[in-house]
Amino acid sequence: MPFAQLKDRALISVSGPDAEHFLQNILTTDLDTLGPGQAKPGALLSPQGKILFDFLVSRAGDNGFQLECRADIADDFVRRLMLYRLRAKAEIAKQDHVLVTVAWGDDSTASDFDSIAVDAKALADTRFRDVAVRRSYGGEAKDGGNPNAWLALRIGNGMAESGSDYQLGDAFPHDVLLDETGGVGFKKGCYIGQEVVSRMQHRGTARRRVLIASADSPLPAAGTELTVAGRPVGARGSVGGRTGLAVARIDRVKAAVDTGEAIMAGEVPVTLAIPAWAKFSFPQDAASAEEA
Repeated sequence: MPFAQLKDRALISVSGPDAEHFLQNILTTDLDTLGPGQAKPGALLSPQGKILFDFLVSRAGDNGFQLECRADIADDFVRRLMLYRLRAKAEIAKQDHVLVTVAWGDDSTASDFDSIAVDAKALADTRFRDVAVRRSYGGEAKDGGNPNAWLALRIGNGMAESGSDYQLGDAFPHDVLLDETGGVGFKKGCYIGQEVVSRMQHRGTARRRVLIASADSPLPAAGTELTVAGRPVGARGSVGGRTGLAVARIDRVKAAVDTGEAIMAGEVPVTLAIPAWAKFSFPQDAASAEEA
C-alpha cells in the first residue's frame, strides 16, 4: 500500500463538555454527520464567507475533536478559536510534533494501515470517492513513504489545499469544492459566514472552481496566472509534472473552449477538466453567465 508522511501538518485538540456545541456553531462542517473513524474537511470563515483556516476534523474520545491543519497556520488557528470560545467549557491546545501519515489504495483497510503506522488509529479521509484514503496521527512510520505519489493522488482527485492551491482569505468554500466534499453542512444551523455560503448555494452563483490542468509539457510553478488572450481566468495551484490543480472561472474557461481560444499557464497551453467525481458542470451559456 502506498503511503506518505506529511511533515507540514499539525493537530489542534478541542475537548470538554461544550466542545461539539462550540465547534458546530463556528465551523462549516456539520459535526452531526461526523462518524467515528472519519476525517472530514471543513473551514473557519470570515463573516464575509472567505476561508480563514482549512482543516480535517475527526472525533477523539467521548467529547473531543482533532483539527488537522497546516503547521504554519496552527498557532493563528488556535488564537482564533480561543477568541470565539468565550464561556464555552472547551479546552483548546496544539499538539506539537505529531506524525501525520496517509495511505491509499482500492483495498485500504485498517489492518493494512496498522502495518504502516504502528500504534496509530486509522481514519477514513471522506473527501476521496474513487480511492480509499486513510490518515493517522501519531505512532511510527516505516520511513517517509512517497510524498510525490501523494501529491499526484491529490491532484488527480482535485483535492485543493490552502497554501499550495489557494490563499487563505481569498477563497469561498465553493471555490475549493468544500460544498461537494462534505466540508459544508447546508442543513445545520448558523455558523460564521453561513449567510454568504448559503446564498451562493441556493442561487448557484459559484463561478470559481477547482479544475485539473494538464499540458503536453511541464507546467509552470504554482501561482502562475491562467489567461485567455491575455485576460486572467484563474491561477495555477499544485504541480506534478504535466498535471496540476487550478482555481479558475468556469464561465470564462467554457467561453474559451467554445471559441477555440487557448488557455495559457504562462507560456504553456493547458487543458482544464472538472474532477471526475464532482457534480458541478461548465455553464451551458458561458457568455450569458459571464455577463450576469
